[in-house]
Amino acid sequence: MEQIWLEVSIDTVSDALEDVAAYLTARGIVGLVLEDERDLEQFEDENAPSWDDVDEDLKQSLRGVSRVKFYVTDDEDGHVRLEDVRSGLEAFRERLGREAGTLAVSTVSMQEEDWAHNWQKYYQPFPVGERLFIVPEWMRGMEIPKGRTPVYLNPGLIFGTGSHGTTRLCLEGVERYVKPGDRVLDLGTGSGILSIAALLLGAEQAVGCDIDPKAGRVALENAGFNGISDTFRTETGDIVHDTGLRARLAGQYELVLANIIADVIIPLVPFVGEFLAPEGVFLTSGIIQHRAADVEKTLTDHGYAILERREREGWVFFAAKRGDSPSQLR
Repeated sequence: MEQIWLEVSIDTVSDALEDVAAYLTARGIVGLVLEDERDLEQFEDENAPSWDDVDEDLKQSLRGVSRVKFYVTDDEDGHVRLEDVRSGLEAFRERLGREAGTLAVSTVSMQEEDWAHNWQKYYQPFPVGERLFIVPEWMRGMEIPKGRTPVYLNPGLIFGTGSHGTTRLCLEGVERYVKPGDRVLDLGTGSGILSIAALLLGAEQAVGCDIDPKAGRVALENAGFNGISDTFRTETGDIVHDTGLRARLAGQYELVLANIIADVIIPLVPFVGEFLAPEGVFLTSGIIQHRAADVEKTLTDHGYAILERREREGWVFFAAKRGDSPSQLR
């Protein structure tokens, strides 16, 4: 039977878009679409002669409000996720302490094929860092900019596309730190984009781990799109609580990646050392700015030196290495 999905929209204002996105990410909601009213205003300014030809209902729906959209399954699991989002919105408004708009939640039911069409119109190719170029799998065959390595991706409904600030930070970190022959462990692999990028940039093998079994299927499919299935495998489970999983993953990885959220990264840090090679580097992001100090303290308390800290759109990325004193910051 074809899956039914709910397209969920949260109305807000331009200045709170990233805050709402961070709120959703902290609740495990990814695959977000941000519709910014300021983009509409810019479009009107730049396309005034042809703007009158655009459907008036569409113009009105986009005027005066910005939105964050995401998708959940129209079943018990999806409704639980949606209720969790709804129930925390007023507390989120109080913590934010500034204008956030109505935060009204609306839903539209759609068939899987309708969702796929909606998603694809938002997801377009884009460059990351100096060498990577993220390409929707259905646009394979397009011309790739010179000097760029294409990463073909079909993220599935609930996994990242690479366009979010946290994933861009991690992809750029992979680009800076990966070396030919490296072994990579990706904790919270989602769509597999970080592992796949590392392999395409020269890593020898990668393992992706996620608590969601659907992530493994999506990541393996994406590895296949990029012709690297033989060097990529996945595991399902919770690193913190599953000793058997930790034993299966134990090894000497030159790169360990975790693009999750602070509340998951902090309890994960004590176990990362079980996987790192002696000179290995831990790259982590998904950290909202006001939690960065907590993550940094956890890293240093467990003997990690901060090699690098970068920020984008209110998110923070760390590169860290085991040692008593930090190397020169980049």
